[in-house]
Amino acid sequence: MQVSHKRSAVSVSFDEPNLVSTAGLLPVMTLARDTGLHELANDWLSVPTDKGANAGLKVASLVAGMVAGADSIDDMALLRHGGMSRLFTTCYAPSTLGSFLRAFTFGHVRQLDAVASRFLGNLGARAPLLGDPGKEDFVFVDVDDTIIEVHGYAKQGSGYGYSGVRGLNALLATVSTKDTAPVIAAQRLRKGAANSARGAKRLITDTLSTLKRLQTGGRVLCRFDSAFYGHAAVTAAQAGGAEVSVTVRMDPAVKRAIATIPETAWTTIEYTDAVFDETINTWVSKAEVAETGFTAFTSRKKDEQITGRLVVRRIPELNRKAGDGQETLFETHRHHAFFTTVNTERLDTVAADKIHRKHAIIEQVNADLKDSALAHLPSGVFAANSAWFIAAVMAYNLTRAAGILAAGPFEKARTGTIRRKLIHVPARIASSARKIRLHLPQAWPWQTPWQTLFDHLYPPTQRA
Repeated sequence: MQVSHKRSAVSVSFDEPNLVSTAGLLPVMTLARDTGLHELANDWLSVPTDKGANAGLKVASLVAGMVAGADSIDDMALLRHGGMSRLFTTCYAPSTLGSFLRAFTFGHVRQLDAVASRFLGNLGARAPLLGDPGKEDFVFVDVDDTIIEVHGYAKQGSGYGYSGVRGLNALLATVSTKDTAPVIAAQRLRKGAANSARGAKRLITDTLSTLKRLQTGGRVLCRFDSAFYGHAAVTAAQAGGAEVSVTVRMDPAVKRAIATIPETAWTTIEYTDAVFDETINTWVSKAEVAETGFTAFTSRKKDEQITGRLVVRRIPELNRKAGDGQETLFETHRHHAFFTTVNTERLDTVAADKIHRKHAIIEQVNADLKDSALAHLPSGVFAANSAWFIAAVMAYNLTRAAGILAAGPFEKARTGTIRRKLIHVPARIASSARKIRLHLPQAWPWQTPWQTLFDHLYPPTQRA
């Protein structure tokens, strides 16, 4: 590609009142309106009137800005350009939205949690967020935390957590199936130095309650890493009717259980650099799995102990000197174990291991959020940042629902991809006979899915 004009033949002026740079916000925010975002915020939020008047419109403005890619209060100005006022009413200034966030207290943050939970349920009624899982399929609940890096000491609650960087700790619970991308069912913002498992019991309970609003079939399986291997998290999942698959710490009890596994019990699995041998119909790999019966939390009273299976994956420990002619006399292994309450009739050893490893899908959600609204936490006030975090989650779920309605590759696409191809579409606004028409770019590569999304919210028969 090359510029087609001489410098002297080109000039610019910012004077077109009928252009918008994010025409995709029209169907997306129509979806937000139809699923009750404004009413939910108005009904649940009790932010003081001087700052919280029109709470529904302000929450929707924050969500709209984040859907369009805003990662700071100042970025909310993108809602006030060109012809945006012809498509949307009450486009607030960034300063107004910043004042609104700073008026939040912990109680208001919990109210916004309730809004986010119910908003997700309403989205699920409009778009098949979890597809149509059968009664024997699993619905996966994944819980994990991540550090959102901040700079300086002005952020309330910031500190040095397990990552070694200064930040605030964000705890997330996502919900997905084998055929769908994850959506976020619950969230908490915590101090940077918070223990990973702090508040996990309440978060898991809230997640399973929200999941019921989505009215999905299937059995629920909660997957955690070793930071959440504790009695509180596991029993919270079981109390909500879910089964558990949680990585365990290599404590003496786990090591003793692994030592009882006979050598003949290990099965080769598909793993990094594995090759499938069609002759013997098996994977050629150095990774193997086996399992044994296990009772978790034996230090507690007998009626509080939980029985299940300990599934163990082992990988040969590398001998760095082996390449210098010093071969190992015998192989040693690194072991990675997890505890699960799913019985062997439902999942055999290999399948249980493969499903547990897919817990890593939540890391993609963390990265997705940090690539958009959570690139920064905009305020020095902890409650304001907590409210910002919840708005970011609602924007993520709304974008995910829009991608599902657009269909095709957008059903599982990253929200960044949806923004770039469906939201950031420039358009010129024209009107005739009191009707608005958007003129979008000719030959836009993703015209078909954009039109599909638009037709879901503005059916052609109603527009005629």
